[in-house]
Amino acid sequence: MSIWPVKPVESRHPGESESVRQTLIPEPALLLHIFCVTLIYIELVFLSFPHTDSFRWVKDGKQFREVLFESGTLTADEKEELQFYQGSYRCYVANELGTAVSDLVHLITEPIPTLAKEKRQKRRLFEEGESTVLYCSPPKSSVAPKIHWMDMQLRHIPRNERVTTSLDGNLYFANLLYSDSREDYTCNAHYINASIIIPKEPIAISVTPSNSVVKNRRPQLQKPAGSHSSYLVLRGQTLTLECIPEGLPTPEVHWERMDGPLSPARAKKLNYDRWLQIENVSEVDDGEYTCIAQNSQGSIKHHYAVTVEAAPYWNKWPADHLYAPGETVRLDCQAEGIPTPNVTWSINGTDSDPRRYVSSGTLILTNVQYSDTAVYQCEATNKHGNILVNTHVHVVELPPQILTADGLVYKATEGQRVLLQCKTFGSPQSKIDWEILDSGPALANAKMSQTSDGNLQISDVSEDDSNIYTCSVRHSNISISAELQVLNRTKIVDPPQDLRVLRGNDAVLHCKFTVDQLYLLQWCLYGCRYSEYSDGSLKITDVQMEDSGSYSCEISTKLDSVSATGSITVLDKPASPHSLELSEKKERSVTLSWMPGAENNSPVSEYVIEMKEEQNPEKGPWEEYNRVPPDFRHLEIHLQPYGTYHFRLRAVNGIGSSEPSPPSESYSTSAASKTLPELEQRQFNGPGFKYKIYWRQASDRGPHWKEGSVSHPPFIVNNTGTFIPFEIKVQAVNELGAGPEPVVKTGYSGEDIPLEAPSEVEVTELNKTAVLVRWSPVSMESVRGHLLGYKIHLRKKGPRTHSRRSLPMHVPAADKYRVIKVYGNKVKTVVSDLQFYSSYTLTVAPFNSRGEGPHSKEYHFTTPEAAPGPVSFVSFESPSETEMTLRWEAPEKPNGELTGYLLHPQQVESIDLPLVTEFTLKGLNPQILYHFELRARTAAGDGEPIVMEGATLLDGEPPSAINITAGQTSVNVSWVPGERQRNFAFSFHYLKKSAGGEWEESEKVNSSQAFYQLQGLTPGVQYHLLIRPGNYSWEFKTAGPELHELPSSFVTQGWFIGLISAIVLLLLVLLILCYIKKSKGGKYSGNTQTTSPSTPMHSIFNKKF
Repeated sequence: MSIWPVKPVESRHPGESESVRQTLIPEPALLLHIFCVTLIYIELVFLSFPHTDSFRWVKDGKQFREVLFESGTLTADEKEELQFYQGSYRCYVANELGTAVSDLVHLITEPIPTLAKEKRQKRRLFEEGESTVLYCSPPKSSVAPKIHWMDMQLRHIPRNERVTTSLDGNLYFANLLYSDSREDYTCNAHYINASIIIPKEPIAISVTPSNSVVKNRRPQLQKPAGSHSSYLVLRGQTLTLECIPEGLPTPEVHWERMDGPLSPARAKKLNYDRWLQIENVSEVDDGEYTCIAQNSQGSIKHHYAVTVEAAPYWNKWPADHLYAPGETVRLDCQAEGIPTPNVTWSINGTDSDPRRYVSSGTLILTNVQYSDTAVYQCEATNKHGNILVNTHVHVVELPPQILTADGLVYKATEGQRVLLQCKTFGSPQSKIDWEILDSGPALANAKMSQTSDGNLQISDVSEDDSNIYTCSVRHSNISISAELQVLNRTKIVDPPQDLRVLRGNDAVLHCKFTVDQLYLLQWCLYGCRYSEYSDGSLKITDVQMEDSGSYSCEISTKLDSVSATGSITVLDKPASPHSLELSEKKERSVTLSWMPGAENNSPVSEYVIEMKEEQNPEKGPWEEYNRVPPDFRHLEIHLQPYGTYHFRLRAVNGIGSSEPSPPSESYSTSAASKTLPELEQRQFNGPGFKYKIYWRQASDRGPHWKEGSVSHPPFIVNNTGTFIPFEIKVQAVNELGAGPEPVVKTGYSGEDIPLEAPSEVEVTELNKTAVLVRWSPVSMESVRGHLLGYKIHLRKKGPRTHSRRSLPMHVPAADKYRVIKVYGNKVKTVVSDLQFYSSYTLTVAPFNSRGEGPHSKEYHFTTPEAAPGPVSFVSFESPSETEMTLRWEAPEKPNGELTGYLLHPQQVESIDLPLVTEFTLKGLNPQILYHFELRARTAAGDGEPIVMEGATLLDGEPPSAINITAGQTSVNVSWVPGERQRNFAFSFHYLKKSAGGEWEESEKVNSSQAFYQLQGLTPGVQYHLLIRPGNYSWEFKTAGPELHELPSSFVTQGWFIGLISAIVLLLLVLLILCYIKKSKGGKYSGNTQTTSPSTPMHSIFNKKF
């Protein structure tokens, strides 16, 4: 037998005032499982609901039992059957201000699970290497039992990759060994809620060694069946996918996500990788997953389609509020869920009044009156559940108060936006006016505006805005002042420059700035480091090529931060040309070709061809033969007869000349029979004179001269291609022969946009926001012009998320798309300023003076997680003098998957917190103002801290100063709650000062309510008011005419009234007797007596009586 007490908790939303929230309601769709219960009780706890009158429970939509008073606890009757209490419950709590409604509580009852008598199973026979399943099949229950496979000595059966269990409790063998033989495989089902363990009948298996060599076999899936399966999981639940293979040798299991990488922070591999579990499922987990089981014989896959839906959850909810008669009330209620929930409104637990207007979940009440004071319910429902929130609307009139402290000082830097606070209390809502000292109304300034709650917002503040600002309540003498101090904005007046430094020299980056407050200076390249120089400069000695990059100078203060970027480009002489070859070897010439070396950040301006003649050693070992442009890759060299030659090259850039290349092979020319003298020019004259033009591509490794002739220039060569370098010779000839061998000149055809896209694009991570991009250069022929460089097109796809339903995030255009230009022949560069934990695509394209060429294939890469940004919306509550509860929201920039939080209170050790949004510190000193640092965490580390100060709340006390506004039959009492005081319960005692008045006592009131209304008073009467506990008293008089009472006299005494009543009664009896006596006379009388008119009347009476 067991007893299950259940205490639902308060449903309060972040930022909601404790003094306003009226009810505590159970958790949404609370589900209770009861086994063989002798007593069930469901308790509804409520706070701050003044003067609670009644509690009413509804089961399955119908009234359940009687209305309860003083306590909302519903207790079961032991005489009732257990099944009688199964159903869905909802509690209604009512008092004079309205009716609040709880969420649904679902109660499931069932008998304790029992096991039907089983026959002992026969021994099962297997050969070694086979696979099998031992089924558990425990008794069914609404709460799944925990399964333990044990032997008769209650020792667990060892589990491993070969022997494992499934979610339904069955025991799977991927392949059997002889050592698996035993007679006592026992499944024990542990029903935790019922506190019982049910053992099944033992299973015996016998494994015989195989007579032949055990054959290996490829994997097959024992569970799940088939190749595809689908799963529907709700947001916040735990999803477990299982993949249990069989095969020999034992297969290994690998998990993948089809639409992106599988995040280890989101998904855990359990049960020897046979389970993939995701806790606290969210929309980002929606997608396709794959299990791959493989061994030496092959592999098999199973695909899981996971669909994430969501029960309703609040996106926006209405707050409790005070309103004045005649105002318009707008209650916004928005819920999210998959599918989209339906939002409905009710008032005091019943259907909404048709005269009230509802639009898109918003309830609008116009011209509210006192009768509109009520509790309004907003309920959101979809197929997965429902949630409900109560909102209290109180229509009342209260005098205005300003709750913000007087004399606050606000600091800001130029250009920032400032919010000067002026929190007010009262009903109707106070009208606020802001004045600037010696300048008049603040709203006269175009950059100043007032928020709906009375705060003054100043945009783009400047030094001229430094002044004293006064907030006052219109038509009253209530006001506070605040001082605004505008400091100069932190500025970098001389940012770091882009330096080009020779390798081996020192580089100094200067960063001059102005600042008005304490600051922190850092220089960042692949990480941040403090500057070692007081003037803010950064010096790097003996710079090397790896020191090239963009350096940022960052100055941070409490109010602002600023950064500027400079770069260091390390220059060096070019690398030597290489791959020298000799071709087109002729009797007096040879063609030399080569490949260029690295430019080292300074473009090659020319190549120097050097020649060494072995037959003429007196001329020195190496002589300069010629200089050619940087885009040349070969050159025809004219030689003297009878010599042996070697060639080498040097590359020249703006820094200097490279080391010489390795020498080419030797080349020897033959001897000449004789040497002819050069002819004079007049000897060239003769008939048939023309110019013979020779040309060939200078960049072609197979140089064959083409020729043509013309009688006079110009000579046009067609079909040359685009921007091709040509060697050109022009020789004069006539019918008698040709002139001397001409000198070779270089020319180019016209430019056009490049034709070829770079290939082999690679991205290497340098740090979390910078990558090194490399690519293979395009061929010079495809550039079709002078290569000016490459353009890197970078597109940000968004944060790393895999949800098919995730909403698009707003990304600034500058962050979403960037183009980085890399000038010259460089084939790598550093791309920095990337966003953490984001997905990017990148393409590279060459460009020349005519335009941009085709893009490379898209390269996809992601940036890693980083420490998150600061958490947001931190608030404090203090349940006692030694406790403080902190509440917060996740960072706006998580920079990854949050794993928890780190809380570091002053004088207390740091506290590691899971993914929660509130924490209670205990054992604090109420006399200390604590300094807190709270950081969010990802797998990459701790984030920026948010620094807070706070103290615990002191024991509360009743108010000592109150405002009293009297009506005819009621009086409104308001006060300002203490800033560091908890709720304190007290009551008002009031006495009518007229004679006969008696002391009366109100219900209990919380000090944080700030308002209470005494009702049922007499108009025009003076009252004496006390607060208990406490020693404060006040007097007030209700409005309206005084009702006067008659003075007390003997006439109003009880004895006199009784005497008069007795006399009247006696006279009435005498009159009745007289009437009866008289009715006996007349013609039926037996004794007639005549009287004369002179007979006195009194004599007749004397005779009769």
